[in-house]
Amino acid sequence: MQQLIITIIIFLSAFTQGLAGFGVALVAMALLPGLVDIHQAAPLVAVVGLTVDILLLIYYRDSVNVNAIWRVLLASIVGIPLGIWALSGVDEQVFTAVLGVILAGYAIYGLLNFKLPELIHPLWAYLAGFLGGVLGGAFNTSGPPVVIYANCRRWPPREFKSNLQGFFIINSLLVVLGHGLGGNLNPAVWRGYLWSLPAILLGVLAGVGLDRVINPQVFRKIVLVLLVIMGLRLILA
Repeated sequence: MQQLIITIIIFLSAFTQGLAGFGVALVAMALLPGLVDIHQAAPLVAVVGLTVDILLLIYYRDSVNVNAIWRVLLASIVGIPLGIWALSGVDEQVFTAVLGVILAGYAIYGLLNFKLPELIHPLWAYLAGFLGGVLGGAFNTSGPPVVIYANCRRWPPREFKSNLQGFFIINSLLVVLGHGLGGNLNPAVWRGYLWSLPAILLGVLAGVGLDRVINPQVFRKIVLVLLVIMGLRLILA
């Protein structure tokens, strides 16, 4: 039964990213820590996220703007090892509380629809990438600072999704390598991943397919409300 629930969570997270362009780690990391240890959830979501990123990058490959994301990628390389190191050295209860703050804070930001200034200076790209790298290495949640940066860059919807996949795939690959070097990719993680493969594929296909039917903004708000609830649950756990 536990594996079935994990598979459903993976499906929902892959569906979210297929539809909105981001969210696989935000959804999965909000739900999985209640079922499995955070030290198993983090590497599992890293491998799942990498798979989803590869599938979506193939779909959006014609719209990727490398010039727009290389600084973000470069800075994330510095931040990822710091996040992975923090994962191995911090108490799990503290980690889940911090994760809850990140999820709830990001969701509230999204729901309030803040009108942020257009960020042109290259330093903002480095800052967003570094923060995304740290969060990606620790929680697999590299999305919040990079999504905020992308919004401030005013990228069109298709370029928004494609550039995010370009960032996520490199970021996810480095995170997976880091977990591998750290010995976190144990047999239990790989078993969970193999069980989740059909859910990943179906989730991505469903999300991309329904992108033309469901209003992405309405769906995004539903996801954000759920993330606020999930974040508060992790904080109070």
